[in-house]
Amino acid sequence: MKGLANTPKGRAGAPGKGAGQKFRNAEKMKGPAVTPPLPAAMKAAKKPLKGKQAKIAASEQRTRLTFDFAGVEPIAPTAEFLAACEKFGVAFEGEDLSRLGVYLACLIKANEVMNLTAITNPAEAWMRHVFDALTLLPVFGELPDGARLIDVGTGGGIPGVPLAICLPGVRVTLLEATGKKCEYLRAVLAATKTENAVVLQGRAETVAHDRGEKVNAPASQGGGATRAGGHRELYDGVTARAVAKLNTLTELLVPFAKPPVEGAPGGVIAVIKGAKADEEVAEAKNALHLLKAVHVQTVETPTGKIMIFEKGAATPRLYPRADGEPSHRPL
Repeated sequence: MKGLANTPKGRAGAPGKGAGQKFRNAEKMKGPAVTPPLPAAMKAAKKPLKGKQAKIAASEQRTRLTFDFAGVEPIAPTAEFLAACEKFGVAFEGEDLSRLGVYLACLIKANEVMNLTAITNPAEAWMRHVFDALTLLPVFGELPDGARLIDVGTGGGIPGVPLAICLPGVRVTLLEATGKKCEYLRAVLAATKTENAVVLQGRAETVAHDRGEKVNAPASQGGGATRAGGHRELYDGVTARAVAKLNTLTELLVPFAKPPVEGAPGGVIAVIKGAKADEEVAEAKNALHLLKAVHVQTVETPTGKIMIFEKGAATPRLYPRADGEPSHRPL
C-alpha cells in the first residue's frame, strides 16, 4: 500500500560571492556583528504556510494517500466467530466468508496509515467488527431485492460493508464525510468484489436534505411531475454504529427513511448501541416526537443492543438542522 510520500528536504546552497563580501564588510563595522541575509529559499523553508497555501499543501498531501489492496490475502474466520454466527442463526453462502476475510485484511492494512479502528487483533476484529455488523441481519435480512439501505457515517465500513457482502440483493450506500476514508472504502469494495454498494461523500446534515431533481414521469407510469435521485426519505433501511447519543443520532438518521404510504410501513432505522442504550432512548423521547419516529424494539445481542425505530410520518423539513447543530444542541 502506498502511504503519504515524504517531501525530500534539500540543503540550501551557500551564499554567493556578494553575500560573502557583505559578511566580511560587516566584521569590520563597529558595534554588534551583523548576521548575513538568508537566501530566499531558506527564508521560505522557515516560514510556515498559512491560509490558502496551507490548504493547497494539505490537499496535495491527501491526494498522495492511495490504497492498493491487490493480492491481499483473506484473514481466516475464528472458531469463536463461526460458533457465534451459528448460535445467532447467521448462515453464509458461496464466498461470503472469504470476502469478509478480505475486508478485514484491508481494514487492518489501511489502519497502518490512517485512523480507522482501535481493534487490530484479527480474532477480536472478527467479533467486534464483523459479527457485530451481522447482528443487524435479522432486521434487514427480510428487505426485498432492490431495497435500499444506507450506513450513515460508516468510517471504516462497519456495519455497511459486511451487510452488503451478505445481502447481495440490497443496494447499500456508504455515507462518509472524510475524503480519504471514501477513497479507502472504494478500494475495499473493489477488493471484496462488492458491486451492490456505493460510496457517497458528504455530511448527513446536508445529504439528508437532497430531494433529487424534478422530472416528468414516463407516460407508462402515469406522467406528471416526480423526482429523480436524491436521498431524503428514500431508504428502506437506515443504520449506523456511532458514539453519538440517540437524541443526536436519530436526527441524522430518521430523515433518510421512507415515510409510510397508503398503509405500507415506512423505513426501518436500526442502531447498534452499548449498555446505556435504554437510557439514551429515554433521553431521545422529545427528538423522536419531533422527528415523527417511534422506538419499537430493543434486541440484545452477544456484542451489544440493537435499537429499532420506525417512521410514523414524513420528517419535518427543518430536520436535520445545519452542520454540527444536532451534536451541539441535541433535540
